[in-house]
Amino acid sequence: MTNPAPTQDQLKALVAEAALAHVPSGQVIGVGTGSTVDLFIDALAARVAAGSLVAAGAVSSSERSTQRLQRHGIAVVEASTVERLPVYVDGADEIDHQGHMIKGGGAALTREKIVADLAERFVCIADGSKLVEVLGRYPLPVEVVAMAVPQLVRRFAALGGRAVLRAGVLTDNGHPLLDVHGLSIHDPAAMEAEINQWPGVVTVGIFARHRAQVCLLGTLQGVRTLVF
Repeated sequence: MTNPAPTQDQLKALVAEAALAHVPSGQVIGVGTGSTVDLFIDALAARVAAGSLVAAGAVSSSERSTQRLQRHGIAVVEASTVERLPVYVDGADEIDHQGHMIKGGGAALTREKIVADLAERFVCIADGSKLVEVLGRYPLPVEVVAMAVPQLVRRFAALGGRAVLRAGVLTDNGHPLLDVHGLSIHDPAAMEAEINQWPGVVTVGIFARHRAQVCLLGTLQGVRTLVF
């Protein structure tokens, strides 16, 4: 009798645990947002409780992660109080073979970019379905200023994208989000730079300038490590 294939949640748990090998003991680290990161926080807390890792604290990218860290007794440190972080651990909605990502499905993309900018190394944790040849199958999240929404919808349409306001969602910064469908992002760095200059854009969910250096992928064969 063959063993059943692991579920997506089990694959996420695998990479969450594997990411602990990239966490230096006794230092403040950056922590992202999302379902895979929730499992990473739980694994981090278990390791701290077992006494095999010392947690000096974490800079969190969202209220959601802050609350989970604090429930586990892990101190949350303000980003303004640190100059550098050794590592930032976060998930991705998509990642390509160069480490470029689409992020923002959890509505935390701006704070995620801020924390990633503090980090010496970005470790992406994801299940294998997130690895793609070309970014854009997942709708591109863009945090925007509300008054600019109609103008930005038109600008994305000119690029061939269909921008839809994410209903009932505001970011932790109080801004709405557009999700842009139908893009094929062959040059992530160029598109990120272009969209970031549009008036009314707070942050675009392309992480090219802040791409991952390491990706831990949960696959049916176990954890696959990609180094970029």
